[in-house]
Amino acid sequence: MEKPAREVQRGAEAINIFGDGLIFFHSAEIVALAAQYRLPAMYLEWKYVLDGGLMSYGPRQEDNLRGVASYVDKILKGERPGDLPVQQPTRYYLTVNLKTAAALGITVPPSLLGLADEVIE
Repeated sequence: MEKPAREVQRGAEAINIFGDGLIFFHSAEIVALAAQYRLPAMYLEWKYVLDGGLMSYGPRQEDNLRGVASYVDKILKGERPGDLPVQQPTRYYLTVNLKTAAALGITVPPSLLGLADEVIE
């Protein structure tokens, strides 16, 4: 817990949290630390916003898993994995938590809310 305090002392005004398994596993603690230090945070996964984070922008795991299933099907039918193209997400979702914004004293512009796929109030 020392690191967030040190970064705030150095002038951090916001944070951007990227995802990996370890970070995802500790999502509730990460959201709590951001709130404790009053840091607006942008996350890759919308789960953080459901846990009280400010906002997220990224692909949904459900979409990625559907792509994995189609690749497994192709491989089981005989296609070589090396012949399959690399796929990138085609859809990104913006999720905003207005309750968290209010707690941080942030007004989310209507133009951003209009772009959001989900707004949590």
